[in-house]
Amino acid sequence: MHTELKAAEPQTTPVPANPVWRTIKGFIFWSYERGTVQYDIMVTLILIFVFFSPVVISFNDRPVERNPYATGVLVYPDGKGEFIYQVDAKAVAGNDDSAVRAALLQVIEPISGSVNISRYETVTDGRGRIVAYKVWVQRE
Repeated sequence: MHTELKAAEPQTTPVPANPVWRTIKGFIFWSYERGTVQYDIMVTLILIFVFFSPVVISFNDRPVERNPYATGVLVYPDGKGEFIYQVDAKAVAGNDDSAVRAALLQVIEPISGSVNISRYETVTDGRGRIVAYKVWVQRE
């Protein structure tokens, strides 16, 4: 006689799923229909997170504080992808090129964001006094 040996297969008995785990699984996989209590709880938890997380979590997304000048600044395109800003001379202090450029950037950047000055020209009145500056800028 020929005997065959079979490996004994482990007996697995079905474990009843705990109702708590079944509920958590339903929340994770969003398996509840609209209008049920579980759906309302999920939506409430999401709304609580959206409205209260900025209070608890510091996202560091505050805008940069800049104080724009109360002087008139005219902005118009030049047709070549640049913008021309006409800045009142009262807002610009400085006599050398680097001081004038820095002062112009202080006036223009709160309006337009980060820019580079391509060039600038002075606008004078009949007596030769500087009235304004024409500034050509490009966005960075």
